[in-house]
Amino acid sequence: MTALKITNLTKVYNNKFKALNSLNLEINSGDFFALLGSNGAGKTTTINIIAGLLVKTSGEVAVFGVNQNTDENAVKRLIGLMPQEFNFNPFEPVEEILINQAGYYGIERSVAKKTAEYLLKEMQLWDKRQNMAKTLSGGMKRRLMLARALMHQPKILILDEPTAGVDVEIRRHLWNFLQKLNKSGTTIILTTHYLEEAEQLCKNIAIIDKGEVIITSSMKDLLNKADNTSVNIETTTILQDFDAFDGFTKIDDYTLQTTISKKQNISDIVLKLQAKKIFVKNISNLENRLENLFVKLTKK
Repeated sequence: MTALKITNLTKVYNNKFKALNSLNLEINSGDFFALLGSNGAGKTTTINIIAGLLVKTSGEVAVFGVNQNTDENAVKRLIGLMPQEFNFNPFEPVEEILINQAGYYGIERSVAKKTAEYLLKEMQLWDKRQNMAKTLSGGMKRRLMLARALMHQPKILILDEPTAGVDVEIRRHLWNFLQKLNKSGTTIILTTHYLEEAEQLCKNIAIIDKGEVIITSSMKDLLNKADNTSVNIETTTILQDFDAFDGFTKIDDYTLQTTISKKQNISDIVLKLQAKKIFVKNISNLENRLENLFVKLTKK
């Protein structure tokens, strides 16, 4: 079944700038889908139109067969959006933010309280439930945004840079939660600049450039077209007595460098190091192979 179908979506702003140019996209139910594009490519405009935050110039958006043109409210009920910017009331208690969000969808307070408890515990925020939102750290605020997006149990969850500013341990906790959510049937659309995040989570991918989708592919097939890339690996294990093996080079006592082939998954690197009792804190890209591929595609 098709979860999201976008047909000839066009957006022209008052200054005559055409942000979207007859964009077409189809995402299947149960997919974990990466939507990539450089700044100004039209990615955020597309997300905002899908979520009903921005009025399109022309075209159609259908969510699980419900056409946005004929029943916009029904479409909104099917979608949960976690935007990149914090947009909750900073002077409101954490739990009340979630309960009030549920109220917008007609969910009774008693039911909302149970859902809020579950989500706050999943987000490791239960002990902060009575705190004002402004007192939370950046990573906690991002987790609160995710919990809020899920309060009405949407069938599609849209995540705009969900782990920006989140430390590695919490990021991986969120990954596990999102994978569990996806396996339970929720369709997830992700925008991210983290290579590891897109590779680890997403099954399929679309790249947007100049308001158009220039390629849709499975993640596996797309990465097979990409070149090798070099990565820095920060470890929690001191590397003082490290002996080079299998292409890993020691940079300092807590940093390794290696090259990932186009057929490798970053998680394979993590497992290989763990077998040597070396535990990974973070992986950063000297060259992002998805970005490099994106540049090549947009130059064509």
